[in-house]
Amino acid sequence: MLKFKIKFVILICVLAVLCLCGFVPGMAQEKIIAIVNDDVITQRDIDDFSNYMKMQLSSQYKNKELDDKIRAMKNELLDRLVEDRIILQEAKKSGIIIDESRVKAKISEIKSRYPGDAEFQSSLKMQGMTQGDLENRIREQMLMYLIVESKVKSRIVISPNEVTDFYQNNPQEFKSSQVWQFDTLSLDSEEKANIFSRSLRSGQDINELAAQNSLTVDKMGVTQGQLKKELEEEVLKLKVGEVSEPIIIGSSYYVFKLTNIEAPRDLTLAEAQEKIYSFLYNKKIQLQLTKWIDELKKQSYIKISQS
Repeated sequence: MLKFKIKFVILICVLAVLCLCGFVPGMAQEKIIAIVNDDVITQRDIDDFSNYMKMQLSSQYKNKELDDKIRAMKNELLDRLVEDRIILQEAKKSGIIIDESRVKAKISEIKSRYPGDAEFQSSLKMQGMTQGDLENRIREQMLMYLIVESKVKSRIVISPNEVTDFYQNNPQEFKSSQVWQFDTLSLDSEEKANIFSRSLRSGQDINELAAQNSLTVDKMGVTQGQLKKELEEEVLKLKVGEVSEPIIIGSSYYVFKLTNIEAPRDLTLAEAQEKIYSFLYNKKIQLQLTKWIDELKKQSYIKISQS
């Protein structure tokens, strides 16, 4: 602990001298929020991290939903930044090197979400970032991922007995959903779709009708909640053997015939084991990751600004 206190004093003295001498333009205006060993976290770091998270989440959320998500995260950002700094420091001490081609690939993946490079650069500018800032953040994220992979994930073991015990102790968790099974035809006009729907309802075999018209019968099984609400309301009300009216989806018209309803049933261990393994694995990762980070925190000097 004495070593960390000495480093902290030296760091503050160096920053003060540089600011007074004018070698760190704008640093005086950057409010220091936290000290993490040899690193400082400023208000700008928090703002930059918020902007980075906004770009990362832009593929999952849009407009107001995205803004609300970022706003909800703001209280957690400082804690996340402190933990990220500690993990990053550990990664650098371990000598991990990032393959720069992976950084470029990630930049390309993010760029693909935009119509063109101009829109991508404009979005970066709006967030107060440059492409270099984004690359640095991605590089840091990859470093942290690799050290967590090495120190935590690679040490997680799930035994077959754990999977079996969880299955036997939680039978209520392993029931299949009710499945509606359909034969469907896709037509390019409403008129054809109406003719096909009437023909099927009069008793004509769907496979024969499709073959006569060079069409393919598609088979699908769906559970409640998988389809759009308006489509679900139309097709899940059918009884086995019934045929729907034509339903327009995009630019095509579809006719659905309900062929079977598979009732819910208890899943076998073989059917459930992948789900159980994933659940137990993720649970252990969270527990071990929290334990590892807490140990790193105990070994670190962390000072949060009280103002």
